[in-house]
Amino acid sequence: MMNIKNHVQLIGRLGANPEVKVLENGNKLARFSIAVSETYTTKKGEKVTDVQWHAIVAWGNLAGIAERILQKGTQVTVDGKLFNRTYMNKEGAKRTNTEIVANELLVLQQKAA
Repeated sequence: MMNIKNHVQLIGRLGANPEVKVLENGNKLARFSIAVSETYTTKKGEKVTDVQWHAIVAWGNLAGIAERILQKGTQVTVDGKLFNRTYMNKEGAKRTNTEIVANELLVLQQKAA
């Protein structure tokens, strides 16, 4: 456990097909979001579903795999690490996004045809 410093594992469904870019150096970059749902029952007996969206980034060969096999609705396990990316928006304001840089992807269920 001492070596686990920044580790994330999520199971969710893709909200859209991955967006894939080929960079100038030939490296591939895939971006997609997954919805992770949790359902619980309140003290009043009402079922509530909480959905959180997570931005995923895959590089290189993993981006190519994401491009070939992932599509909207696919259920996947993503194993990776948290990464904070800072940028300036169109209005010149500093923004920070938290993304998960994927190390592994495992398809659990393809989208139903």
